Amino acid sequence: MADNAARVALVTGGSGGIGRAVAERLGADGFAVVVHYAGNKERAEETAQAVIRAGGRAVVVGGDVADETAMAAAFDLAEREFGGIDVVVHTAGIMPLAPIAEMDLDTFDRVQRTNVRGTFVVDQLAARRLRDGGAIINFSTSVTRLQQPTYGAYAASKGAVEALTLILARELRGRNITVNAVAPGPTATPLFFAGKSQELIDRIAGLNPMGRLGTPEDIAEVVAFLAGPGRWVNGQVIFANGGAA
Repeated sequence: MADNAARVALVTGGSGGIGRAVAERLGADGFAVVVHYAGNKERAEETAQAVIRAGGRAVVVGGDVADETAMAAAFDLAEREFGGIDVVVHTAGIMPLAPIAEMDLDTFDRVQRTNVRGTFVVDQLAARRLRDGGAIINFSTSVTRLQQPTYGAYAASKGAVEALTLILARELRGRNITVNAVAPGPTATPLFFAGKSQELIDRIAGLNPMGRLGTPEDIAEVVAFLAGPGRWVNGQVIFANGGAA
């Protein structure tokens, strides 16, 4: 494995939640980090500053993950600032919830555009531009196993992410690039808390054998393994959920 001090990671959705924890963890592991954000530049800059305060290197870049021009510019920035990219962690996604019978199609299309097209765009650029020996880490969800009501559009989008992940791992034969997906269970992030009562949050936490929600740091540990020493894990979906599914 290459010295992490010479390695570069692009983290999409790095302005908060799991993305921020991942960016900070990879920075602590010695990576130079490009912190991507979709709409909150201030929070992305806070993430970058946290990496820098810990002794790492970081820059921020904005853009819609489903826009191939904007994301190509993010890859350009990483190459310009740090010389190349070794790891892409694609955490960016959206999660509007509604029963299938009630969700309007515009919302459904928005979920698929961000979560499916966004993954395709980022993975395509990564496949073309990652240095050999790198890693691509996408994000799915444990809801693909839990089959919870109101998550239909979201789970459908993440099923597509898993398919893209497993196929891309096989398409990159010969370049020593691993491609995996991490599938968190309920995790204490703003995305999870949105629209939920405290009673519901407590009930969901109580269903886990560990008796709690996951934390962004729990998920960042899995990503750090896949981005670093986990070279023999390839073409897999890793369910990081404390035993919830």
